[in-house]
Amino acid sequence: MSRLSVLSLSLPLTLSLTLSLTLSLTCLAVHAGEVRVAVAANFAGAMAPIGAAFTAATGHVLKTSSGSTGKFFSQIVHGAPFDVLLAADEATPKKLLASGHAVAGTAFTYAVGRLVLWSATPGFVDAQGAVLSSPTLRRVAIANPKVAPYGAAAMDTLKTLGLTAAVTPRLVTGESIAQAYQFVFTGNAEAGFVALSQVVVPGRPAAGSWWLVPQDLHRPIRQDAVLLQAGRDNTAARALLDFLKTDAAKQTMRDFGYGP
Repeated sequence: MSRLSVLSLSLPLTLSLTLSLTLSLTCLAVHAGEVRVAVAANFAGAMAPIGAAFTAATGHVLKTSSGSTGKFFSQIVHGAPFDVLLAADEATPKKLLASGHAVAGTAFTYAVGRLVLWSATPGFVDAQGAVLSSPTLRRVAIANPKVAPYGAAAMDTLKTLGLTAAVTPRLVTGESIAQAYQFVFTGNAEAGFVALSQVVVPGRPAAGSWWLVPQDLHRPIRQDAVLLQAGRDNTAARALLDFLKTDAAKQTMRDFGYGP
């Protein structure tokens, strides 16, 4: 058979493969949706690669907002059009379910957070957290314990250690764990209680010094996800919740310091 004949036979096959790929991509685009996600500030870093992997796998587009779980609760109750909440606790999704703002049967724990006492200065925080009793620690950053679960866990820790009275006058309170981190990062506090996920970031050298707070010093930081009423009929929103349960998403969470 001549070279021209072989080329002629291959053209329909090439055209068929091209058409098949085009149709597949077109179908993906047609069925792609959009998900509006309220993400707890501590989980924003991990959500970036998880969101990118989700979009690559499904074609669905994420629109994320990060902030305090307590503030998200207030916004959702007052009509904010989020489809999914990734909370920093388990209590907030339960309250949204009880008030009818979330869809029954959709809540689950997607991650367990870890608390650290962190300083931007190498060697400042020791591995046992004894610096909390030192006069060199003049300001300690903390997220507002009334609205931020990591702040509540920090207060639990101080109470368990018997340091509430000694440390409370030195507390610098941020509205979220992200702001508490900024207080330490900018030097407005020598150290602060933040999320391990903010300190241990894949691909970035860990800076400063920290004490990984033992989990028996505070209530578990179980972080629950839930489908909100605005996302009830949004297939992309339900797909995101399913994606958070995949091995790939769980591995990313572990890379950012979250427990199973």
